[in-house]
Amino acid sequence: MEEGGIIGERRSRRSRVLLNATLEVAGIPLKVKLRNLSDVGALIQGDCLPAEGSNIFFRRDGLRLRGTVVWVDGQLAGIAFERSLKREELLRPVPPAPRTPRQSKVRRPGFGRPLTIEERRLLESWAAE
Repeated sequence: MEEGGIIGERRSRRSRVLLNATLEVAGIPLKVKLRNLSDVGALIQGDCLPAEGSNIFFRRDGLRLRGTVVWVDGQLAGIAFERSLKREELLRPVPPAPRTPRQSKVRRPGFGRPLTIEERRLLESWAAE
C-alpha cells in the first residue's frame, strides 16, 4: 500500500520526491511539500491543508495546474490533477551552477615593496640572457 494508506490500487506509477510547492486556494497561496507525484495526482504535506473536495491550483517553478483535493489525513493530502501531467514538466533537470574560476590559495612570496627602476632593469637584463 502507498504512503498515506488511503488508496491501495493506483492508476499510475508514483515517483517519490521531496520538493517545495504551493497550493493556491481561493487565490491564497499555501506552501506545501510535494512527497510523491504521478501523472494524475500528487501527495502533499503541509499545515492547515484545504478540505477534501476543495478546488486548488498546484504551482511549482512556473507550472500551474488546476486540481482537486481528494483526501486529507492530518498533514497529508492527495490531489487529483485536472489534466495528465508529464513528469518532465515538474521534474526537469536542474542545470549545474556556473563554475567560477578558483583562485589559488598558494601565492609566491613578493618582494614586500615595489622594485626600484634600477632593480627592474637588472631583473629584465637577467631575464633576457
